Amino acid sequence: MSVSMKELLEAGSHFGHQTRRWNPKMEKYIYGDRNGIHIIDLQKTLKKFRDAYAFIKDLSFKKGKVLFVGTKKQAQDLIMEEAIRCGMFFVNKRWLGGTLTNFATIKKSIARLKQIEKMKEDGTYENLPKKETIKLDKELEKLQKFLGGIKDMDGHPDAIFIVDPRKEKIALAEANKLGIPVISVVDTNCDPDKVDFVIPANDDAIRSIRLFSSKIADAVIEGREAASSARETEEACVKTNESRARREIKETAVGEGTEESQVEEQPAAMEKIVDERPSKAPAAQAKRKKDSKAAPRSTRAARDGGEK
Repeated sequence: MSVSMKELLEAGSHFGHQTRRWNPKMEKYIYGDRNGIHIIDLQKTLKKFRDAYAFIKDLSFKKGKVLFVGTKKQAQDLIMEEAIRCGMFFVNKRWLGGTLTNFATIKKSIARLKQIEKMKEDGTYENLPKKETIKLDKELEKLQKFLGGIKDMDGHPDAIFIVDPRKEKIALAEANKLGIPVISVVDTNCDPDKVDFVIPANDDAIRSIRLFSSKIADAVIEGREAASSARETEEACVKTNESRARREIKETAVGEGTEESQVEEQPAAMEKIVDERPSKAPAAQAKRKKDSKAAPRSTRAARDGGEK
């Protein structure tokens, strides 16, 4: 479900930055200004967000992966919560340079993170000196802080959702370099040119960040559920077609069996008719003999009458 005008107003998404801190490239998304603050045109926000929502939903339908990025203080917890809710990846502390462009190195750090976690689970920690465990705990804490949200990410994401592209300029640059689509909440002080799906809105207010983060997560979930429903429908159709095919094969086999039995019954019937014929022949022969005996008597009687 996409966002509504009422939700945007209640979240304060229409409040931009001070007019003196604006980026001229955002002019087309600005409705006006009030008390030195730019007011964002929410009609355009609605349209732009619907486009972004449809894109994320379709991406999720095709099993695409989305990386949520928001390292500013007011976005950290919200980004983590919504990413976890929809089963996607996130970076909410600090973007490590090369997270995307040098992913091979990042994967080594992720492998180290998983190794230490496994050591804690299988009891290896208990056999280590206290000094060593303290050192490993610090290393684990650092790795979890920066890589915990992407430790299950096997490759590049199919899209990135960013809160404040000005703050996350390194992440934005890496995504642009790799051709990864970027969806971002863009305030009046940002450059929208490097963002594929611009959502012109307040990227500082917690309510505004929560609104867009939760809606993007909803789009992911909706797309996944639609895909699951489509697969179930397809499987049901396949089963129905298979059942119909089996029934037709069975009916065809029964029909062929009936024809064969009829063909087999015809010679048997003919044999029966032939067998019945001799039983009627003696009666016919007896009748002919009787008629032949009666014929001479009639002839003699006629002759005797004539002589008299």
